[in-house]
Amino acid sequence: MVKVSDLPSFDIADYLDSEEAIAEYLSIVLEENDSELFIAALGDIAWARGMAHIAKEKRNRTRA
Repeated sequence: MVKVSDLPSFDIADYLDSEEAIAEYLSIVLEENDSELFIAALGDIAWARGMAHIAKEKRNRTRA
């Protein structure tokens, strides 16, 4: 029997790394016609974009 605590963590934001991935994710979420899921998806996208922004800033600082 597998315990939940033994499963690896999963964060969808790790996979929302392109406009195409974000568009596909939103399309799938919209098919569910669930406003709470849609709001959660917007949060996931905001988190993914924020993390990408932070990573880009860090990369630019280390290259300077």
